[in-house]
Amino acid sequence: MTSVNLPQSGRRVLVSGASRGLGRALARAFAANGDRVAVHFGSREEEARATLGSLDGDGHVLVGGDVSDAAGAASIAERAAEGLGGIDVLVNNAAVNLPHPPATTSYEEWSELWQKHVAVNLLGTSNLSHLAAHRMIEQGTGGRIVNVGSRGAFKGEPDHPAYGATKAAVHALGQSLAVALAPHGIGVASVAPGFIETERVAHRLTDEVRAQSPFGRVASADEIAGAVLWLASPGAQWASGTVLDLNGASYLRT
Repeated sequence: MTSVNLPQSGRRVLVSGASRGLGRALARAFAANGDRVAVHFGSREEEARATLGSLDGDGHVLVGGDVSDAAGAASIAERAAEGLGGIDVLVNNAAVNLPHPPATTSYEEWSELWQKHVAVNLLGTSNLSHLAAHRMIEQGTGGRIVNVGSRGAFKGEPDHPAYGATKAAVHALGQSLAVALAPHGIGVASVAPGFIETERVAHRLTDEVRAQSPFGRVASADEIAGAVLWLASPGAQWASGTVLDLNGASYLRT
């Protein structure tokens, strides 16, 4: 089966972690494309409502829930599908990124933060992907799953090792799902951004960080959202399995 029935617009899109920053830009990009969006939030309901109110078009819905919990993920997928009438595209954007440098972090805090990163970044992505994929299979029209990974999966994250490790796992998960779900017309890909100009990392965007790229800046959220929008498009089926670097030549790999 191919995804010939997946439309270019008018799709039903679930974006996890869409209350602000990159998630908000993703929701806006899909809405501007003529898609209907389920705006997910974990705890920032007021900001998520602001995202919802900023979207072009209508038919969008707000969905709260804890992606780190299996039952919470199931509820998120159920309410998104109910509100939109199905799911054609899933963007796994929800993540945590809390500092825990190994040399100075206590063992108690270290183990707690590793579990939190795994629960949100990896298991949340895995569970939502499973839930969305089964809906896409039942619908019989194919679909797209796009994971937001990170440059840190390749470059290393000395102060945020659990973040780098879980994002590397997300890349690997996406490639496994790409192979497993292709017979159902479902394409799966990941993006691996470097730093993005968002509220969450504003305190880390020093001149030194901006100088990592030869362009002398970090990415805008809209730049990343544009790449995700293409990976979710009908024409991007042959990009399934890819991990797309989006770091402004700040880290090169072959």
